[in-house]
Amino acid sequence: FIAMPSLRLLYLMDEVHNPALTLKAVGHQWYWSYEYSDFTKLEFDSYMVQDQQTDLFRLLDTDNRIVLPINSPTRMIVTAADVLHSWTVPSLGVKTDATPGRLNQVSFSINRPGILYGQCSEICGANHSFMPITIESVTTNQFINWASQMSDSSDDWKQV
Repeated sequence: FIAMPSLRLLYLMDEVHNPALTLKAVGHQWYWSYEYSDFTKLEFDSYMVQDQQTDLFRLLDTDNRIVLPINSPTRMIVTAADVLHSWTVPSLGVKTDATPGRLNQVSFSINRPGILYGQCSEICGANHSFMPITIESVTTNQFINWASQMSDSSDDWKQV
């Protein structure tokens, strides 16, 4: 009886009804691919940086970072192409399983600019520990500039 109001609030808090952005992550052995669903041609693969660059964090940085605007509700859809994975960014408090044939959803909002790190948290094979996640949170204007550079033209944004 006491738990019923709490369960209702937890249910309502989990769903973002009008997300500013939807991002799809697909886990592969042993990298992540991302698709910005609000753009028609904005998708890329993200691999761990292999070489020893002094300005990057070893085993945590990727060749292609996820870029997200701050203070924007984001819907993340997570799945896998081959085996079980888990998309985890501890500083966001986000962890969701990536299961082949199933779409899992998680919502979050980043409230400060910076770089956030995470990784696959499901033992998925020999190179499981080499599946980092890097998110760069930027201002909305910086995000729009980045998105227009990444896609073929800035007209790819779907107006809702």
